[in-house]
Amino acid sequence: MNQDTISRIRKFSEDRDWDQFHAPANLAKSVVIEAAELLECFQWDNDNYDLQSVKEELADVLICSQQLLDKLGLDADEIVNMKMSQNEAKYPIEKAKGKALKYDQL
Repeated sequence: MNQDTISRIRKFSEDRDWDQFHAPANLAKSVVIEAAELLECFQWDNDNYDLQSVKEELADVLICSQQLLDKLGLDADEIVNMKMSQNEAKYPIEKAKGKALKYDQL
């Protein structure tokens, strides 16, 4: 996410004095709730869904995630790159390519 978007998310909450409600646990719950609303877009049909609704719910997930990152003093790029390094070690291409198995089943 670019810095302008992150700043806009921060300003939105600051202008409304909502930081007082943004404990990490509350934000984590919000991420899950918004993710469930995203999943609901695909509930009855995997192929025919309302893209606008998907975009809106996915945006909510990203907004709540950015707020949680801020609350915990984390950087998205840093933690994603750390996790990708772990995943690359768990799922080496030569063992995992084309397979949907968990790492301990490879």
